[in-house]
Amino acid sequence: MARSGKVTVVGAGFYGSTTAQRLAEYDIFDEVVITDIVEGKPEGLALDLSQSRPIEGFETVVTGQTTGQDGEGYEVIAGSKIVVITAGLPRKPGMSRMDLIGVNARIVRSVTEQVSKYAPDAVLIVVSNPLDEMTALAAKVSQFPAQRVIGQAGMLDTARFSYFVAERLGVPVGVVKTLTLGSHGDTMVPVPSACSVNGTPLADLLSEEEVTALVERTRNGGGEIVALLKTGSAYYAPSAAAAAMTRAVAVDSGDVMPVCTLVNGEYGISGVYLGVEAEIGATGVRRVVERELTESELAGLRQAAEAVKAKQADVASL
Repeated sequence: MARSGKVTVVGAGFYGSTTAQRLAEYDIFDEVVITDIVEGKPEGLALDLSQSRPIEGFETVVTGQTTGQDGEGYEVIAGSKIVVITAGLPRKPGMSRMDLIGVNARIVRSVTEQVSKYAPDAVLIVVSNPLDEMTALAAKVSQFPAQRVIGQAGMLDTARFSYFVAERLGVPVGVVKTLTLGSHGDTMVPVPSACSVNGTPLADLLSEEEVTALVERTRNGGGEIVALLKTGSAYYAPSAAAAAMTRAVAVDSGDVMPVCTLVNGEYGISGVYLGVEAEIGATGVRRVVERELTESELAGLRQAAEAVKAKQADVASL
């Protein structure tokens, strides 16, 4: 595939730098830009990544740029067709995603203002926590069309759920299909009716209690890793999810993915950024894809919508 376009990753922490690495190694972009407020860090990472090009065999140019609190340096992102916002504080042991809301809201607001100024035609992919609230905030601040602001959550939660099922049953991850909708957190909604292993419904292979235990582990998937690491949070699986979404936009794939997007009427829900399945293409979300849900699954999704709607309204003023 020919290389084309520019993509920017804002935030050069483990999550951002690993996302940038994955995007560069796809070798589908002319340029990958990494920015950060820590002086020299994005430039150093870009130089390091660039020196891997002869080994990995990719030609994508990697550019690093230190940015300032008042927008200095952001001109480097001009022309980006996709911007991935990873900026924000990571969780520490014992912290919930919501504990980050105040400080990360200020960071995401500031970053989004600069993206709107220098890359007004970009598709925004938000990964900062708390995810649903930060996606809604980025949409409000940017004033971009709703389809061009997407949150990364469902891809990660679904991947975690699939891995836990594969581990429990001792099967390859490739034969497991799972799905999670709703919010990225306590109101995550598993969709058992969409879960199978080699085509066999998950309910035929595991008891309700076993499935519930796996769902709970998925809900706490990030917290489990934070507790083990002691400092920092997950980034290998999250960056894989963000990079996959970015690629779907870049190549106009039409892939259906679980993402956080504006829901307006689907499932009887309106006016909230929520985890649902969507068809992804060059303009972001082409359409929300509704599937048949059981009564309990639909009730859970609507409860999740009510829970995050109130929080999204609160964060709009932060």
